[in-house]
Amino acid sequence: MRRPHIRGLAVAVAVTSAATGLTGTAFANPTASPSVVDAARSAAFAHASATGVVRGDQLRPQDVLTDPEGARHVRFVRTHDGMPVLGGDLVVHLTEKLAYAGVTRAADHSVRPDTTRAELTAGEARAKAAAAAKGTAGAAELVVDARDGDATLAYQVRVTGSDTAEGTGTSTVVVDAVTGAILSNTPDADEFLSPKLVRTLRARGERLDPATGIAPATPRLTGATAAGSYPAPATGTGKSLFAGQVQLSTTRTAATTYVLKDSRRWGTETRDARGLEPVSFAQTKRFVTSSNIWGNGTVSNRATAAVDAQYGVAETLDFYKERFHRKGIRNDSRGARAIVHFGNKVGNAFWDPYCGCMLYGDGDGELFKKPLVVLDVTGHELSHGVVDATARLEPTRVDRQGNQYGEPGSLNESLADIFGSGVEFQARNAKNPPNYLMGEKLGLSQKFLRRLDKPSLDVLEGAIDYWSPAVYDAEVHAGSGVSSHAFYLLAEGSGRKTIGGVAYDSPTIDGLPVKGIGRAKALAIFYRALTRYMVSTTDFHDARIATLKAARDMYGSGSVEYKAVSRAWAAVNVRVANTPTR
Repeated sequence: MRRPHIRGLAVAVAVTSAATGLTGTAFANPTASPSVVDAARSAAFAHASATGVVRGDQLRPQDVLTDPEGARHVRFVRTHDGMPVLGGDLVVHLTEKLAYAGVTRAADHSVRPDTTRAELTAGEARAKAAAAAKGTAGAAELVVDARDGDATLAYQVRVTGSDTAEGTGTSTVVVDAVTGAILSNTPDADEFLSPKLVRTLRARGERLDPATGIAPATPRLTGATAAGSYPAPATGTGKSLFAGQVQLSTTRTAATTYVLKDSRRWGTETRDARGLEPVSFAQTKRFVTSSNIWGNGTVSNRATAAVDAQYGVAETLDFYKERFHRKGIRNDSRGARAIVHFGNKVGNAFWDPYCGCMLYGDGDGELFKKPLVVLDVTGHELSHGVVDATARLEPTRVDRQGNQYGEPGSLNESLADIFGSGVEFQARNAKNPPNYLMGEKLGLSQKFLRRLDKPSLDVLEGAIDYWSPAVYDAEVHAGSGVSSHAFYLLAEGSGRKTIGGVAYDSPTIDGLPVKGIGRAKALAIFYRALTRYMVSTTDFHDARIATLKAARDMYGSGSVEYKAVSRAWAAVNVRVANTPTR
């Protein structure tokens, strides 16, 4: 039976398109024809038995995607009688002629609650949320919680200054409006190093102090700018911690003034938190120089970490644009944001969906000695942003230490690793060679944090090679191994091989070989599956179906690629025969 996921979807309904602050874009494709959205909405109600919409439901578009062959996919978030529905998301699929072609839905039941009368007041709900998350509660909003196979009237409360959340210190708490039970308490920011991993590293006595170094200095490069014509694009030189010397797209704002803002990538910018924990991007400090040379390759210069961050964000944006024609993390032609020197002795990196920002601490000075601005960390975390803007995959539960569990959350972590490794391959940086390893530059004794070819070689997080019912409630970084392994097998195949100087030996559960179809095709299939056929509750068996549909769309159901997808999932024990009962 599908397990509940726990973070609310009300954010996607309520957010605006403000340029700064803690809000994001609710509709990632605002230029899409209204007729497409109208056709999808009408189809959803006309095919209510399949889509699950009922009287009182309202569907608000989150994204519209058009396939090369003309098919459309409209992703909706749902309200019921004006209340946001948690776990009510769905994707309506249309033909080229806008006829109904099917649906992918999170909730497989009615989202109409048994009662619409709250026994708790909003004030009582706020008090319970504040106590649960150990912080200051904001407004309490009535929602329908449809995540656990039922539909429950509840309050959703955002808690700031939470002792149960790292990053921005905010959590989203859902409180049963009738019983007062805490239904979920979820940190809003995704952290690269989980609380469980940090405890494991401390217990092992590991001190992560990754090696750094820069390439030899080269002359400064600047873009030509007509006198007085500002702002204008420019090209500067960055001396990073981990990526060597890199070229940066910057913005020239005066004759001898440059800002670390990428005018060629929708205004993508990196700023300085100055050791504070700002609640909005506007509260941070811009990086400005007169030379258009940034950083010196050491932590003594505050701009050095900003070089790694800006470079990593740019490479990630280029990966999504060049591979999938995705314009920005939310596909809305808006730049990404990064904030370095976040907080005091913060040894982690985060994706904050409210700000739409990457947040990088400087290290805690004990466990982690340097800012976590490595390329695959940025690719991983920004890919969480892509998931957040599409399927919004969420864990099924979070424990009191902030560790997350469940297959949708594991799939989220896996996709972030898959696309994060894709960013490395796209960048082809000699100082950060591409591979199927995650966190290989962190200085860990096992030489990597996670790996895709044989996930169980990660003993720190106890990663899992093959699916079993026990994966239902695995910690998400451990569980991520199942789909990461399937992806590697699809891309590269099973058995021993050396790629880019790294030796791999990927096994299969049945001992039978898998022949890979190549990384480019595998990435395209997984991306199409994420953006068209995954929703907030997608588990590994659902992901198998989603990737098969994507392969069918792109190559046909009789193709080598389609058969390879089926074989890759079978090789990690995700099969039709062991699909859980819904």
